[in-house]
Amino acid sequence: MKRNRILAALCAACMLALSGCGSIRKEIADILKSDAEPDSSADARTDDADVPGDTGDNGGSGTSDASEGRTEVGLSMALDDDGRLDVDRNTAGSVPMGEDGTWTIFVYMCGTDLESDGGSATNDLIEMTEASTGENVCFVVQTGGTACWQNELIPDEKTGRYCIYNGEIYSFEEQPVAPMGSSDTLADFLTWGVENCSAAKMGLVFWNHGGGSISGVCFDELNDGDSLSLTEINDALARASELMTDKFEFIGFDACLMGTVESANILATYARYMYGSQELEPGSGWDYASIGSYLGDDPYANGAELGKAVCDSYYNSCLYDGQESFATLSVVDLSKMDDVIVSFNDFARELYNASENSAVLSAVVRNAVYADNFGGNNKAEGYTNMVDLAGVVRAGAEYSSGADSVLKALDSAVIYKRSGSDHSGACGLSVYYPLELQGSAELKIFGDIAISPYYLSFVDRTIYGNSHSGSVSDYDNSSVLDIWASGEEDSYWDSYGECTATGNSPLIEYYDEPQFLSDGTYGFSLTDESLWCTASVEANVYVLTGDMENIIELGVSADIYADWSAGIFTDNFDGYWFALPDGQILAIYIVAECDGYDVYTAPIMLNGEMTNLRITHDYTNGSVTIDGVWDGIGENGMASRDIRELKHGDVIIPVYYYMAIDSDDEGYWYGYEYVINGEPQINFEMLPDGEYLYNFTINDVFGDFRMTDFVNFTVDGYDIYFSEIS
Repeated sequence: MKRNRILAALCAACMLALSGCGSIRKEIADILKSDAEPDSSADARTDDADVPGDTGDNGGSGTSDASEGRTEVGLSMALDDDGRLDVDRNTAGSVPMGEDGTWTIFVYMCGTDLESDGGSATNDLIEMTEASTGENVCFVVQTGGTACWQNELIPDEKTGRYCIYNGEIYSFEEQPVAPMGSSDTLADFLTWGVENCSAAKMGLVFWNHGGGSISGVCFDELNDGDSLSLTEINDALARASELMTDKFEFIGFDACLMGTVESANILATYARYMYGSQELEPGSGWDYASIGSYLGDDPYANGAELGKAVCDSYYNSCLYDGQESFATLSVVDLSKMDDVIVSFNDFARELYNASENSAVLSAVVRNAVYADNFGGNNKAEGYTNMVDLAGVVRAGAEYSSGADSVLKALDSAVIYKRSGSDHSGACGLSVYYPLELQGSAELKIFGDIAISPYYLSFVDRTIYGNSHSGSVSDYDNSSVLDIWASGEEDSYWDSYGECTATGNSPLIEYYDEPQFLSDGTYGFSLTDESLWCTASVEANVYVLTGDMENIIELGVSADIYADWSAGIFTDNFDGYWFALPDGQILAIYIVAECDGYDVYTAPIMLNGEMTNLRITHDYTNGSVTIDGVWDGIGENGMASRDIRELKHGDVIIPVYYYMAIDSDDEGYWYGYEYVINGEPQINFEMLPDGEYLYNFTINDVFGDFRMTDFVNFTVDGYDIYFSEIS
């Protein structure tokens, strides 16, 4: 097993302290050809070694040759008098910084719990040593951000810098622990790296957890989970670029959810290609052995060719691990991003103007809610608010003539992608869209990174409606345009607070009150005005506790008949539900509705820890598959990376949300222990005989909702009967 090999391989690796060297390959080649034995001490340093970063003379100060002619870095976006977007990026130059056919891949490896709990970073380091890189390719790695490295080579209490080359790992230097979520730490690594480890082609990989455009990447568990935001990444790359005569060939994220248009917009100033996943990445991540060996065989490959190899090897690893269904990875030609951004702004300008009509606003929001999204986005797992960019464009295509231009530009920019069946239609780039309102703090971050002021205005209009009881007739986007243009902090966003939902939306009114229909189903209809303001309708199932004092939520049912043209909604519930083999019902929430199957999640305690059980139900043949357990989205926005397998002997306790009938008390309710015996199994069967509760949640387009009153339903064998509460 790879996990067993890695400790021995890393512990046996050579450790050398290298001086500042303009050509890493020559320096290492000379050492390897010499008769001197390498020093295997982790603390080995030559007394006279001029190690960059020791005095500040070389680390980050720049050199006159590398920065010649580069007086400014960054990105400028401005609207002309017609509302068209002008994008101006600094010219980065195209003079290679090393001999033709050489590659350096910088890996910013923030280990966090991926390493301290599972050794994932250690595994990837050994993959790098297993790569047949040849003499012209090396990985340069900075380590940090984890409480405990699962090998004896890398110290827990230091920030380390290593070169992995020709199957060996060499230590450049060790420094005091630095916060990996700091732009200063990233900038110091990159400026040091491009000064001392330059090559004709250079890549940069962010290795860790990701959270999407809002939460960023590289969450440091030694510093309260602090992460690198996109603006911090931009700042660090700008500083490194002052020393560069060429762009990075690629910048990639070996992390969840970072394949976004906001990320691509930032990186387009500094790199030719971006590699990123719209969805979660399994803990195993990229296949560095394949990546290094690919470049070893063809060191003259460009970023597009390498990107295809990265995608293919990653997808094959997911396939091997049985996690390909949700896998995504794409290669983006960043030279095409300005076309995407300009066309998207044109699209968004028309869409924003059309959304003054409440019926248009409602239709677009409703379509966006049902677009492909990534990272869970449900009550149990949390929200990332990352939605497929093409899905958002198609959501408003009927109301903006620019949709086709955006889709064409997207198709040109995303030059290669791999995706599993859960996301077979994903375009390769996500965009922020507030599926769940998160409040002022999130809006401030989005305001800093939004690619279009009109799309920002469209989003802001929906948030404004939430805080103004659904009234947007007096909404004015002038403040948003000013904030976007200036890039300065503004108290405007503070007025939204936490954007809490009342649960009693004033916009939802019935044409026909919820009632039992002649065919025995339960349903209602909405007025035309309410239908325009409705984003989605869900059905909920509950059960009373034995003492009749608490209502336990069993989750959400997708079995609804919805006639959106007439505004009529009725139940289509057949009484089937998911349960453990011991008969305990699970609380179920929808993750994705796919072609021929649906993906669900259920909150559980697994061996004493809170997590979520992912389940796939193939309704064409009735099969139920356990995908594994996933911890979801943390309070800091970090997406858990591992979807772990259940195994024999694991202890599961079902978890439910509950609310008290006669008080405001609410929280978690727990089932009983179930110990997996043999192969894990979930049943999809009729609910046990008994009495249950049922109602609808009607979500408006501004993030508020209204719930219908409860009704009873009775399960008797394979029969189900609805009735009024007696």
